[in-house]
Amino acid sequence: MKTTEQIIVQTKKWITDVVIGCNFCPFAAKEIKKQTVHYRVENSTNKAASLDAFLQECVRLDEDENIVTTLLIFPDGFQQFDDFLDLLADAEDLLIENNYEGVYQVASFHPQYIFGGAPVNDAANYTNRSVYPMLHLLRETQMDEALERYPNPDTIPDNNILFAREKGVQYMKMLRDACL
Repeated sequence: MKTTEQIIVQTKKWITDVVIGCNFCPFAAKEIKKQTVHYRVENSTNKAASLDAFLQECVRLDEDENIVTTLLIFPDGFQQFDDFLDLLADAEDLLIENNYEGVYQVASFHPQYIFGGAPVNDAANYTNRSVYPMLHLLRETQMDEALERYPNPDTIPDNNILFAREKGVQYMKMLRDACL
């Protein structure tokens, strides 16, 4: 069994080598450099406990403005992508129910990530295929500010898809798996 520290190190390597290295998120490098990312490993496989951890991270963001974004990592839970999508939907509902809509948004990453309508073996899926299932909580105000300063932010997803497909499944899988 991996320690919390090992899981965080692997996640940081994935962010550095894949997310930043492939420029999937042009805003990530700045936050990593500034150390404004909080990492939380949730070892529970229980959905209710995991959603409680999600809400705790919303409260942490409320209380600590030095944290811009949180990665809630589930090394043991939600290994099946459909189960993870259920967790994601419930987390999004919790944002609304707890008056966090418009304050925080959640992005999702999973080792088996498949975009809706995409084939399983599409290299583009690797733009969201992480080393562990994780929910990424972001402050909407920081995202809005970053997008305003970025030229043509609408092109980011298309550029990511193009990059991943040019590199191919084998390369993208190798790059991600090298983080473990």
